[in-house]
Amino acid sequence: MKNHNCDVLIVGGGMVGLSIAHQLIERGITKSIVLLDKENALGKHSSGRNSGVLHAGIYYKPNSVKAKVCVSGARRLRTWIEERGLPINPCGKVIVPPKPELDSQLDVLFERGKSNGATVELWDQKQLRDLIPEAESASGRALWSPNTAVVKPIAVVERLQKELALKGVRIITGQTWRIEDPLKCQIKLGNGSEVFYSHLINCSGLQADRVAHQFGVGLNYSLLPFRGMYWQVKADCAIKPKTNLYPVPDLNVPFLGVHFTPSADTIPIVSIGPTATPAWGRENYQGFESVEPVMAANNAALLLRQYLANRGGFRKYVHEQAFLTLPHLLVKAAQQLIPSIRREHIELSQKVGIRSQLFNHTNQHLEDDFLCLLGPNSTHVLNAISPAFTASFSLADLIIESTGLATQTI
Repeated sequence: MKNHNCDVLIVGGGMVGLSIAHQLIERGITKSIVLLDKENALGKHSSGRNSGVLHAGIYYKPNSVKAKVCVSGARRLRTWIEERGLPINPCGKVIVPPKPELDSQLDVLFERGKSNGATVELWDQKQLRDLIPEAESASGRALWSPNTAVVKPIAVVERLQKELALKGVRIITGQTWRIEDPLKCQIKLGNGSEVFYSHLINCSGLQADRVAHQFGVGLNYSLLPFRGMYWQVKADCAIKPKTNLYPVPDLNVPFLGVHFTPSADTIPIVSIGPTATPAWGRENYQGFESVEPVMAANNAALLLRQYLANRGGFRKYVHEQAFLTLPHLLVKAAQQLIPSIRREHIELSQKVGIRSQLFNHTNQHLEDDFLCLLGPNSTHVLNAISPAFTASFSLADLIIESTGLATQTI
């Protein structure tokens, strides 16, 4: 049981936590870093379970934090991946309106993409069909994003972990911890040892709000978990889109709808999903695994209130996306993009993730941007949802700036 002393303690070994450690070293701020994760291996949750899409920066409101970091973050991460020869599929993305009345949203996304620095083109039906013969646009138009790519998330996490360990970052896994006094700058691990730090950065993802609350931070926020399940096109099916195929999203809710995504494997596997169904626990990936009854009951009541009040178009989300775990509804959604897809063409994928969306109890809305709050000798990264993986290096720089560590002598 060895005690540890460090300048920066990072709680949570997902992509954001790893990227912060990477940037602290790259910028010459400090090498005295401990990274702590409760799991026996990194990437067990959001970072290792996401779709692997490196987003191009199309969806986000100009001047939002997401818009500021997505394009540069994607460019930096893609270069880092390519330099190491990690798997990447530079396949691009097409966005189509599944209903004629959604056509005008293509113009909104086009302008957002251009404003955010993304490369985007408006296509006609012929250009769409030339790339994906089976695809359908309800209006005859589509939006093309050539810089969208797909990677293998767990490969990225494992390689970054390995490089950081070689640079001296102490990575502690498989340990629970508790904090007795936030002002003392120390935490006690489950094995009885302690970590003494100058600054703690909370990147604990699915548990980020609970960690922040221990520091008296963000008490008006809580995370709502939504389970994302995927299906995949069977190997013997002739329908194999070579690029990402997305529907025009409802920009009022933080879910992009069911889409087709080819993997970064040598022979790509085409995923269909994800669903966005309320989960019964923050790590409730399957059935009744890791159910949290009290949290589930509280969240169910909260979501019912949101539905009845129809805040932020929440009722539309429920009607169109909340029940997509039912195969016939998922197939129906997929057929809006590729009409020839059938239930017999797909099978359930092993890939399941949890997206924890931050709920603001003050204004009774889901937060649609990243959020970083300061506490006693600590920084708390909340709502690190998509495109956090994509933007990780640039987001890490922004988080480091908010901590003041870049200008401190530590």
